[in-house]
Amino acid sequence: MSNIHVTTTVNGDEVEFLCDPRETLLDALRDKLNLTGAKEGCGTGDCGACSVTMDGRLVCSCLVLGAEAEGKQIGTVEGIADGETLHPLQQKFIEYAALQCGICTPGILVATKALLEKNPDPTETEVRYWLAGNLCRCTGYDKIIRAVMDTAADLRRAS
Repeated sequence: MSNIHVTTTVNGDEVEFLCDPRETLLDALRDKLNLTGAKEGCGTGDCGACSVTMDGRLVCSCLVLGAEAEGKQIGTVEGIADGETLHPLQQKFIEYAALQCGICTPGILVATKALLEKNPDPTETEVRYWLAGNLCRCTGYDKIIRAVMDTAADLRRAS
């Protein structure tokens, strides 16, 4: 089977790579583009550690083929910060100590950023529902939820 040439936009930059037709987007991001923020936690779309956005929609990159990225806009955790300036979500995760081992953190950051872009004023229940596909085995979620809620409040005040 021959490789497929893919041209896509990742975090605002046009990129090209070759991938096996059976290769996941997760593997292409990690192995071809050296974007190692998304993690493989399960390989079955059950944990959310590999969450990225594709054309603004939250997806598990372990369930998407790399070839499907052709012509799409991909957003990864590496694109959340503005250069050296952390995104408010990243700042709050540090402030609230909303991370421990870090395996789930990139996926949760991508997911919560997508949520806040879609709904800038979520209830705690909505945040918990939105993050139901992102498993964290370390934090117990409370610090994560508080960090997201506080970020949402700060972003609303700033706009």
